[in-house]
Amino acid sequence: MPIELHYIDTGGDATPLVVVHGLLGSADNWRSHLKQWQRRHRVIAVDLRNHGRSPHATGMGYDAMAEDLLALLDRLGVASAHLLGHSMGGKVVISLARLAPARVASLVVADIAPIAYGHDHDSVFAALRRVEAGRPTNRREADALLAEHVEESAVRLFLATNLERDDEGILRLRIGLDEIQEDYETIMGEPAGEGAFEGPTLVLRGARSRYVTDEMLPALRKVLLRAEVETLEAGHWLHAEQPKAFQAAVNAFLERVAGQNG
Repeated sequence: MPIELHYIDTGGDATPLVVVHGLLGSADNWRSHLKQWQRRHRVIAVDLRNHGRSPHATGMGYDAMAEDLLALLDRLGVASAHLLGHSMGGKVVISLARLAPARVASLVVADIAPIAYGHDHDSVFAALRRVEAGRPTNRREADALLAEHVEESAVRLFLATNLERDDEGILRLRIGLDEIQEDYETIMGEPAGEGAFEGPTLVLRGARSRYVTDEMLPALRKVLLRAEVETLEAGHWLHAEQPKAFQAAVNAFLERVAGQNG
């Protein structure tokens, strides 16, 4: 049964752009992009299950997460939407596009391919568990605990967005870390659904990322038949590293889609 996702909605009547974050992210990570895109579009940013302010629930299968998102569109009365997903969120929107293509006006997939990946988050999970056990009372303490397992400061800052202060003044994780780790194998697997999505699709990849290499493009094009592939000078978090270029690429794509439909 779908769960009720938390979301941010900029409002409006036009076909919305729905933004779906990646693993351990949230809608809050996209607020600066929302400010830009809302000048042109209604934008809805969601917190997936076990992330952000959405409820915790067993199971991180892409079919379940796509159903959660579809239920949100139903609740908001959205018949069709442009879907944008980064990393794990990209697999969620690919899943929804395969399972309910009539609900997808277009697809933007950010630095992920519809394939299975190997394990890559052991140090991140260890860092989050260290914070959980360390019970920090301020951001400096939390960062020191994270640094025991994660060297990169940018990654630590990203992970720290998952902390919130409880009534005792302790910074605690708001994510469902148990549920995420229990189904991590599924998260790293392929999207749900079968066959190919035939609608307009933009794939944005980072030049310094290994998530969408040239070798992966044939498999990607079998699932996303009309994929336009653009490469930004960035790593995996291309929307954070190159925000203006990312926004411009999305805007130009949506304008092309509107022109095709108009």
